[in-house]
Amino acid sequence: MKLARLCLFAISAMMLNHAMAQADFPSKPINFIVPYGAGGGADSRSRQIAQKMSVILKQPIIVDNKPGAGGNIGTEFIARATPDGYTIGMGNFAPMAVNKTLFGNLRYDPEIDLSPIVLIEKGPLVLVVNPNSPYKTVQDIVAAAKAKPGILTFSSGGIGGSHQLSAEIFEQNAGIEMIHVPYKSGSAGLTDLMAGNVTMMFDQMYSAMPSIKADKLRPIAITSKKRSPLLPNVPSFAEVGYPKVEVLNWQGLIAPKGTPKAIIDKLNAAANEALKDPQLRELMLSQGNEIGGGSPADFAALIKSESIKWGAVVKTANIKPE
Repeated sequence: MKLARLCLFAISAMMLNHAMAQADFPSKPINFIVPYGAGGGADSRSRQIAQKMSVILKQPIIVDNKPGAGGNIGTEFIARATPDGYTIGMGNFAPMAVNKTLFGNLRYDPEIDLSPIVLIEKGPLVLVVNPNSPYKTVQDIVAAAKAKPGILTFSSGGIGGSHQLSAEIFEQNAGIEMIHVPYKSGSAGLTDLMAGNVTMMFDQMYSAMPSIKADKLRPIAITSKKRSPLLPNVPSFAEVGYPKVEVLNWQGLIAPKGTPKAIIDKLNAAANEALKDPQLRELMLSQGNEIGGGSPADFAALIKSESIKWGAVVKTANIKPE
C-alpha cells in the first residue's frame, strides 16, 4: 500500500508539473522553423508573423531556416521535435499536401506526425505570358495546344510545386498536352518567360505583379474562384469554363504531433490575434493573398482535402521528383 501511495503521489506530481508548464507557456524563447531558404515568400511571412506573435506571447520567437528537398527537411525537423510548443514552424502547400504522394518515401507523415495550429494565408496564382505572345485568352492557349500537342511550354520553379501543379491541373481539365520546363527557382522561370524562351507560367501573385504592372508580362487568368482586386480585368479560370482549375498556394503554423491541446490553443489564439494587425493585413492583401485564421480543425480539414486533390493530380500526371 505504501508503494502504491508513493507511485500515485509521483504520478500526481508529474501531472501537476505538466499542467503548470502548460499554464506558464511560453516561459522561454520559441523556435520557428521555415522549411525554405532565407529571402523567399515563406521566409518573409514567417518572420512577419513571428514578430507579431512574439509581442503577444511576450517571448522571443527565433526564425530558423532549414531548406532542402522541396521543404521536406525543415518539415521533418518540426515533426521530430519535442512536442512542448517550443518548436513550431510554417507548414507549406507542397510538404504538407503534395510531397507524400510525389516522393513516396517521406520520413514523416503530415497527418500523423504534425499538428495544425492555424492557416496563415492562401494565395492564387496567375497565368502569364510574354507581352509579345499571340495568346491573349485561355481559349487561345487551349486551341493552340490542341492544334499542336506538346509544342507549348510552361516554366516552373521545380518539380511538384504550385507552379507546375497549376499547369498540370489545367492540362488535365482542358484535355491538352504541354511541355514542362523546370528551373531552379520561380524567378529564373519567370525571367526566361520574359526573355521569350518559354510560352507561359503560372506564378504567385506577389511575384508576378511587379512585372505585370511594368508591362513585362501579360496576365491571362487567375486560379482563384473569383477575380482578384489587384487584377479586376483578368478572369478566373472558373469564368472561362474551367472551375476545377483552382489553386491556392497556402501556408500555416504547425507543431509536432503530441503538443498539448492547451498549448496549441494558445498558439492559435496568438496567431489569430497577429492576423488582425492592420499593417500585416494590408501587406498580405496587397500581394493578392487571402488572410487565414480560424481553428486548428479548420486548418486540418484544408490539409486533408488538399492532400486528396493534389495526390490525384500527381498520380494522373505521373510526376516524379527530381
